Amino acid sequence: MSIRTSPWPNGVPCWVDLMAPDVVAAGAFYAAVLGWEVSEPAEKHGGYVVALVGGHAVAGISPMQPGARTAWTLYFAADDAEATMAAVAEHGGTVLLPVGDVGETGRMGIAADPSGAVFGVWQAGAMIGAALVNEPGGLVWEDLRSTDPAAAQAFYRGVFGFQVDMLAMAGPDYGTFRLPAEQAPLGGMGGMMDSAEGTPSHWLVSFAVADVDAALVAAGQAGGSVTMPAKDTAFGRIGGVRDPYGAELVLMTLPAGAPQPDRAG
Repeated sequence: MSIRTSPWPNGVPCWVDLMAPDVVAAGAFYAAVLGWEVSEPAEKHGGYVVALVGGHAVAGISPMQPGARTAWTLYFAADDAEATMAAVAEHGGTVLLPVGDVGETGRMGIAADPSGAVFGVWQAGAMIGAALVNEPGGLVWEDLRSTDPAAAQAFYRGVFGFQVDMLAMAGPDYGTFRLPAEQAPLGGMGGMMDSAEGTPSHWLVSFAVADVDAALVAAGQAGGSVTMPAKDTAFGRIGGVRDPYGAELVLMTLPAGAPQPDRAG
């Protein structure tokens, strides 16, 4: 089990959170689908809640902000958030929220890549981000859906130093990305694939579940909808879900014995 207690290496996807119009109801939905333990929102935290699996942090849920839409935000770990945001601007991205302190938990900034996909940067303080990954209920994969995948891949290589390995079996513009010192991929980057016309560039996050088929049924019963029926792939059994507020995610059951990088530390 990948349980982590120390800050994530620079560039590793380390956290995800959801902006939802009803934090309590959203928490109930994800508790039903992903088995999360979600506490009641507290005013001192601005209504933000941290979801747990077995007592370990896996994701956050935040109240809606004016002008925002319900969506997941993926955060990349940064040793120096200001330096990372400077690199964002240098390589053609846009700083949407300058880096600032989030109490004692850490420092955060929000940006968009050149194709418009929004992401966050997290510099750990008292909170490192996710403490459990690659296990049921935890983040297991993330894919960039981009209107300009070549420009986006160049951007993330420049900002985080990723190695991008093109994967012909997934299409001519899709590649996996990894830290140069590792062979295990962190996620993928490609075109819009099967996204509806007019969908903006975005990061699509995947969570591990013990049984994709059962989780899809639970999602429907809890008020969500299935966007992609369960199917077997070379990377595991996957299915797509839209939550009751419109945020999309992928559910994934990893193949038995599938190698996963050990993220403990």
